Amino acid sequence: MCIYKIEGGHRLNGQIEASCAKNSVLPMIFASILTNEQVTLQNISPLSDVKASLEILQLLGGKYDMDEEQLHICNGSICNSQAPYEAVRKMRASILAMGPLLAKMGKVNIALPGGCAIGSRPVDLHIKGLTALGASISLEHGTLNAHTKQLKGAQIYLDFPSVGATENIMMAAVLAKGETIIRNAAAEPEVEDLANFLGAMGARICGQGTDTIIIEGVSSLNGVSFKPITDRIEVGTFLVATTACGGDVTINNINPEHIRATIAKLTESGAKITEMKNGVRIKADGKPCKFDIKSLPYPGFPTDMQAQLCALASIAGGTSMVVETVFEQRYNHIAELVRMGADIKVDERTAIITGVSSLSGTSVCAPDLRGGAALVIAGLCAKGTTEISDEGHLKRGYYHIEDKLQNLGAKITCINV
Repeated sequence: MCIYKIEGGHRLNGQIEASCAKNSVLPMIFASILTNEQVTLQNISPLSDVKASLEILQLLGGKYDMDEEQLHICNGSICNSQAPYEAVRKMRASILAMGPLLAKMGKVNIALPGGCAIGSRPVDLHIKGLTALGASISLEHGTLNAHTKQLKGAQIYLDFPSVGATENIMMAAVLAKGETIIRNAAAEPEVEDLANFLGAMGARICGQGTDTIIIEGVSSLNGVSFKPITDRIEVGTFLVATTACGGDVTINNINPEHIRATIAKLTESGAKITEMKNGVRIKADGKPCKFDIKSLPYPGFPTDMQAQLCALASIAGGTSMVVETVFEQRYNHIAELVRMGADIKVDERTAIITGVSSLSGTSVCAPDLRGGAALVIAGLCAKGTTEISDEGHLKRGYYHIEDKLQNLGAKITCINV
């Protein structure tokens, strides 16, 4: 349990470095199951979700070591295919162990995972894809039991471009016999990054970054040293914070193409953003302008930035409309923003937000990872002091967020209680 204490009203100025993308690192950790050789991931932040993934590997029999932001993994000794609920309850991404274990061991028993309470997020598409590859899967007492004699390539159409399902199917298919084609696949940068990682291990994949991914199965994969992309959601969060507080901030080590939708909306709100070869600079002054957003699969506006934009809309001039189409329960942060003085009305998946002159600091509770980030932004631009109670949500996706904000001039401290 942590409490973030924020004194609002300070402009943000300076430079920071973007951290490694959590949503790239987690599937790569599970993809390391596919080889008996050592895998090294560079520039890794020890987020709590990363640690939880590594705990699952250890339960399966794998080994790892971290030193100076390098993660070394060796899964040659994996002998267990069971991932109990106690291990997977901490995060949704633990379901990504399913495809690699099926491909390597021909069987897996994995409890339905936990994670942020932002919607049902069923695993139907994971099951559909893995079944098409030749797995027999049943659900008993909250545990998925799957086995196969040999995974075989197949043509798979996803009813929704699910990131997790695309990744799970892709990881299983790289060792399947024959060709697999995933249609209506997710095109997120993290999916493309995983495909490039698998390719560096010897997998034969093409089409990543588009809605059609083609995989030709191989007999084995080799070890690799790989540097994942940086975190577009972390970068977006800092860009929104600067827009809300005002300031002049440069964020290095990010591909601007990955945050195109966020840049567009912040520009619409009045911020001036300059793209560089390997970074972005944002200048913001005055009250933000109203804007409308609708969360969509990439390259649409990311659902993981919706909460942060709700916080910004709370102080924008005029009325903004936010429509959440990806997760049906991703407005848990709204009640906490209202406690701070925001004027927000929610009708099913639509939030109507009328900007107020200012938010007021008070005690609030982070409901989930991105909702916690929204409350940090609200606290940074509010009048007075805000205290955010957080049961570990922010540490799942932001490495030392308080340190980076302090470096930019924010008054924020994290107290462990």
